[in-house]
Amino acid sequence: MSSSLSLHVRDLAFSYRDKVVFDGIDLTLSAGRRVGLVGENGAGKSTLLRLLARVEDPSGGHVSGGGDLGYLRQELPFPGTATLSDVLDDALAETRRAAVRLDELGALLADRPDDAALLAEYGHLLEWAQAHDLWDADRRASIVCAGLGLAGIAPGRALDTLSGGQRCRLALAALLIRAPETLLLDEPTNHLDDPALDFVQERLARHPGIVVLSSHDREFLDAVCTDIVDLDPALGGPTRYGGAYTEYRAAKHAERARWEQRWSEEQQELRELRHSVTVTARQVAHGRPPRDGAKLNYDFSGARVERQVSRRVRAARQRLSELESAQVRKPPEPLRFAATLTAAADAQRRTALSARDLAVAGRLEPVSELDVHIGGTGPTRLLVSGGNGTGKSTLLGLLAGHLEPTHGTLRRAPEVRVGLLEQDVRFAEPKRTPRQLYDAATAGRAVPSLHTLGLVAPGDEHRPVAALSVGQRRRLALALLVADPPEVLLLDEPTNHLSPALADELSEALDSAPGAVVLASHDRWLRRRWGHAELRLSSV
Repeated sequence: MSSSLSLHVRDLAFSYRDKVVFDGIDLTLSAGRRVGLVGENGAGKSTLLRLLARVEDPSGGHVSGGGDLGYLRQELPFPGTATLSDVLDDALAETRRAAVRLDELGALLADRPDDAALLAEYGHLLEWAQAHDLWDADRRASIVCAGLGLAGIAPGRALDTLSGGQRCRLALAALLIRAPETLLLDEPTNHLDDPALDFVQERLARHPGIVVLSSHDREFLDAVCTDIVDLDPALGGPTRYGGAYTEYRAAKHAERARWEQRWSEEQQELRELRHSVTVTARQVAHGRPPRDGAKLNYDFSGARVERQVSRRVRAARQRLSELESAQVRKPPEPLRFAATLTAAADAQRRTALSARDLAVAGRLEPVSELDVHIGGTGPTRLLVSGGNGTGKSTLLGLLAGHLEPTHGTLRRAPEVRVGLLEQDVRFAEPKRTPRQLYDAATAGRAVPSLHTLGLVAPGDEHRPVAALSVGQRRRLALALLVADPPEVLLLDEPTNHLSPALADELSEALDSAPGAVVLASHDRWLRRRWGHAELRLSSV
């Protein structure tokens, strides 16, 4: 891949009718740079990736360069009847066409070795073939499918028979097989188990071109990225930091402290200047005549004092005007998760859910024994782990009552409420706003107001749900769930699509929840800090 490869972003801006997403982004990336995009949900990570991929037009500025672009879409652009083989063939199609054309050009040049046009085309195509590792493409396809856990899927299997996780991994596989010069990846770690994560990390770390990605996986950002671009509000707008995620966090913390200190110092100076201008000016008492017998003294000293005070007042007014026009804006308060995840149960410990030999044919191997307890001092905290396809989501769906088992039994204690946060959040009325949905769902009940939960920003409460990012919609779904919290909370990949900051706060809230929590997660950051029980599922 050419070392001259570069991607340029100049004064890039994007806004919806009701919201400015970002304004004035400047960025230059060269071959070998791997950039992680971070920021709160709704900060514009997915939007920026779409603009870089040229699948959406900016409100201002422009993007250029990047060579051959590859953009990871969240949904495969194929009908449900297409097969896995169709997707892989499409990923290899350009490479195979190039191989055929190289052979054709080689044969033509054997007869016309001095043909300048043929030589130029052959040279250009040969350079492309080398950059895309053309002669290793079929072997690369096999390696990628195996690395992403797709090798066991029959080539003729239709896409609509695959799980959502399998389709996402197939989309990522197709992109890695195609091997474009610039990879643009929106949450590539979703639905990846540990072996697949290790495989993708290794592939991206040695990608010779440009990588721009967004991810909630902090360990992934540490392992892959050479730079971090933070889209959250900052003094100078979106900011680029050298180094991986750990270095970024330290620098971000120091920068936020400096911003808060500067704002505080300026506010103090503004207060002092306003006092000086109003109070001192009032004390000068312009136009008051001197008392009898004091005229001579006034002429020589009073007038001089008044002139000095007037100069100070004018200087204070000038400084006040300058500072008011150029003052640092107040650092915005970040969203702070303030919801109680579960309801408190009785003081007496009891069994809320009890499963024996629970299974779903083809999706979940029998779980011999599982009890979920509430009440007392030890409500259940359970992490469900296992590789892709082991049935983690299926087990949560069974516990929530959304699925029926094909084997075994599940008993639920009477009047116990169970809530499930699913991976894929969809709303039946996407034109309604978060506030409307929340008010309708909680009507007639004494519940916290939406903004106090720390999940939906005030500026997003009145925007249509369809205009929200995936992460913002997951926040809203969690808000609807915990507005009147259940005794048993089931969380399916709760940190997917959430900002690292909220993921940290959610992880902390799990420990203090008074009810039972059962979660399934691939998040290595969360799992390695998990201090409670774990149920590991085996492959079907």
